[in-house]
Amino acid sequence: MNSFFARKYVVSGIFVAIALTLVARLFYLQIIDDSYIHSANSNVMRKVIVYPARGVILDRKGKVLVQNEPVYDLMVTPREVKEIDTALFCKLIEIDKEGFIKRMDKARAHSPYRASIFEKQLSVRTWAQYQEYQYQFRGFYVQKRTIRSYPDSIAAQFLGYVSEVNDKDIERSNGFYRSGDYIGRSGVERSYEDLIRGKRGVNNLMVDALNRPKGIFMEGKYDTLAVAGEGLVSSLDKDLQILGENLMKNKLGSIVAIEPATGEILAYVSSPSYNPNLMVGRQVGNNYMKLLNDETKPLFNRPIQASYPPGSVFKVVSALTAQQAGVIDRNTVFFCPHGYSYGGGRGWMGCTHYHGSTTLQRSVAVSCNTYYGFTYAKMIDGRGLSGPKAYDLWRNAVTQFGIGHKLGIDLPGEKAGLLPTSEFYTKRYGNDKWRSSFNISLSIGQGEMGITPLQMANIMAIVANRGFYYRPHLIKGIGAQKIAKKEFTEKISAGVDERYYPVVIQGMSDAVNTPEGTAWSNRIPGIEMCGKTGTAQNPHGENHAVFFAFAPRENPKIAIAVFVENAGYGGTWAGPIASMMVEKYLKDTITAPKYIQDRIYKANFLPAPKKVIDPKSKDVKKADSIKSKTDTVKAKRQVAALVKPKETIVHHSEVKRRYE
Repeated sequence: MNSFFARKYVVSGIFVAIALTLVARLFYLQIIDDSYIHSANSNVMRKVIVYPARGVILDRKGKVLVQNEPVYDLMVTPREVKEIDTALFCKLIEIDKEGFIKRMDKARAHSPYRASIFEKQLSVRTWAQYQEYQYQFRGFYVQKRTIRSYPDSIAAQFLGYVSEVNDKDIERSNGFYRSGDYIGRSGVERSYEDLIRGKRGVNNLMVDALNRPKGIFMEGKYDTLAVAGEGLVSSLDKDLQILGENLMKNKLGSIVAIEPATGEILAYVSSPSYNPNLMVGRQVGNNYMKLLNDETKPLFNRPIQASYPPGSVFKVVSALTAQQAGVIDRNTVFFCPHGYSYGGGRGWMGCTHYHGSTTLQRSVAVSCNTYYGFTYAKMIDGRGLSGPKAYDLWRNAVTQFGIGHKLGIDLPGEKAGLLPTSEFYTKRYGNDKWRSSFNISLSIGQGEMGITPLQMANIMAIVANRGFYYRPHLIKGIGAQKIAKKEFTEKISAGVDERYYPVVIQGMSDAVNTPEGTAWSNRIPGIEMCGKTGTAQNPHGENHAVFFAFAPRENPKIAIAVFVENAGYGGTWAGPIASMMVEKYLKDTITAPKYIQDRIYKANFLPAPKKVIDPKSKDVKKADSIKSKTDTVKAKRQVAALVKPKETIVHHSEVKRRYE
């Protein structure tokens, strides 16, 4: 009897244990483990992300600069993938079997149950041929999105590019971005990312066992709409931009053109450039690396990141600030004997010509170095102050013209240029007893001074406006209402009274429109252009050609700066480019003689590509031998310098172009 009851309890216990195990398992499957829920949902419903179209970017006349094109991301849910014809699948989407295996492993590592991108950005053609066989590939589906397209392939550094977000982008966005989203990386795509990216939506679709859409889930009750990004109206003139890029082909340098009355940038050329369409599509990674390794640095945004000695164009700023300081006036005359003597006659700064007695107006027209050597000496030595204090006053006046600090353009990566403080020179010379002779090269825009092409163009806008400027910008309107940012409507003074500009402007007009002027060959029939040539010294090779101007003289419509690296004289190379740009914008035509146009278009100032030499070749061994002998000579010279050091008064021909 007892044995019967014992067996009864054992059997009951077994059933209870089984029941508890089943209940626990059901609890785990239904409450804790969500994999089956995902699997079940995937069998009847698919969540499709609806990516918004980024805002379209137009030029100032409403012409398209950037638009969107449809592409298709191929998605995969690894758990749902059954036996498929791998060879056919790979052929349709143009990958190999190794690539297929690699992508599947990556998708499984992400999640066997959740959909992830298998292949990005299938073209419309590829998607069309794949669509015919889609029913054979269970577990795969296509998600539509858009990518950027550049109809004219211009203004790459201004427009920028987009790429997929990384982990840091996702973390910084506080949950806005998800894996697979795109973000602006450079140019206005980055500056205006928050406005032009839009907001994603979600569609819930019902699908059958073969992953074919069968309708909208719950009549779209749980769907959310995607919101397209805001459109942008740029200040750029597309036709002028195309002309500028063609003129700068096979050259290193920049063109920046500004509308003085608004600060709107009409042309923004960085050369060499690249086709922005290269930064779109399935080959973007390979294309980016090619551009990154290109010796001419096409990704370098020269108008706001390159810093050059301005050369003679700085004389305009010197003439204005010296008048405001009261050290010269329109009637001041200095004698030019082919150069300027300084440091008690121990130093000499040459001038291109023997100008004799020279007035302020003529000094601008003929670009007289001597005149500005005297002017700078008066600013530093003739004000009854110590060198550093007088220099601080001079520097403060110059910075109000936008030199030595960022202008605040609506692009990332702008550089401030270079304008050393007095502390820099006091540290260099070991005391504060230095005077104008110690940095006299600053008087003609050389030495330790460096400004960006954007700053050069802005100086010209200041002169055109007779004493003020608006912050240079590339976007003039946002959204359907074409709203302008407040900071771009602020009028900024350059600190020089309007009454001091006419004599300088007359000198700039003479430079272009009289035979004695340095830019006489760059005049434009029917337009009074006021300009200034510059030839910036380059210790590493051929001098840089510089030209800046505005036109017409009254009620100016365009201010422009052109900088061509390693080209030589400003009037020979930069001047004709500026003249053609100005005439094109004002008259929509170019009357420059054909031989001049051909000379500019055909000129090639790109550095010769570096030769790849076998390290075992005889040439390398010979070069090593020469280098060894050269090093020995250098070492002997260094020892001699230590034994008998030379006393140097001024360092203006060999300077480090770095200031930290």
